[in-house]
Amino acid sequence: MSFTEQKNTLLQQVIQAWTRLQEQQPLVQCITNSVATNYAANILLAAGASPAMIDNPFEAESFANVTSALSINLGTPTTEQMQAMLISAQTVDHKNTPWVLDPVGYGPVLKWRSSMVDQLLAFKPSVIRGNASEISALAGKQVQAKGVDSTISSHTVYRQAQCLLVHSECIAISGEADFILSRELGLVIQVNGGSYLQPKVTATGCALGALIAAYSAVTTPTIAALAAHLHFAIAGKLAYEKIASVGSFNVVFMDYIHTLNSEMLLQYADFQLISL
Repeated sequence: MSFTEQKNTLLQQVIQAWTRLQEQQPLVQCITNSVATNYAANILLAAGASPAMIDNPFEAESFANVTSALSINLGTPTTEQMQAMLISAQTVDHKNTPWVLDPVGYGPVLKWRSSMVDQLLAFKPSVIRGNASEISALAGKQVQAKGVDSTISSHTVYRQAQCLLVHSECIAISGEADFILSRELGLVIQVNGGSYLQPKVTATGCALGALIAAYSAVTTPTIAALAAHLHFAIAGKLAYEKIASVGSFNVVFMDYIHTLNSEMLLQYADFQLISL
């Protein structure tokens, strides 16, 4: 199958995933950071999913047993959250429920959370998603990050990240262009679009991880990552075309997350395939 034929097939699978997301409204357990909790929940609601921010160890196992997908984000971990992460990851691993790991701040500076990420990898996340600095560090490269923000380009990292496919079906790297490494397809998918204003809105990356989890409940890890990234890229592109100030952009961006449909996916999806 040629790349053109594969692209057409992938886009149809993304549209099917979007349709199933609207129909099924999957329940997504989010263990995320204090900065992102509200925003991630609103993104999931706008996209058609049902968020549940269950992040304490006393309820983690019982809820992970019924959730459709799990999103774990290491942004501002507390001791109880760390316990809930391990319990939830172990539970969904036993149930073969899809889950997404967002290793926020991974690296030598924040050793406590980084050690937890290393433990969580044993439970085989369906998708690992992060910015270029985090993914590079997770792949064993020594990089300097500015807090939890990336200081290197996603273009320079996606080949480094191939080694992480032993831990996960799919690696998603966000940046000026997004790169999705698929073990299933043996390909890299480059997603274009979006806006430079997206990183200026707190928690957009964290919310993207939660949306990948939502899509993971209705499709394969590769299609879930591609669908979520296209959902964000199209919403960001169209929002920026309408308004270029950061506060108003965020409102319009959320509107487009909600109003995205199959016709918009067909018209605006911008991605290309690259051999691994």
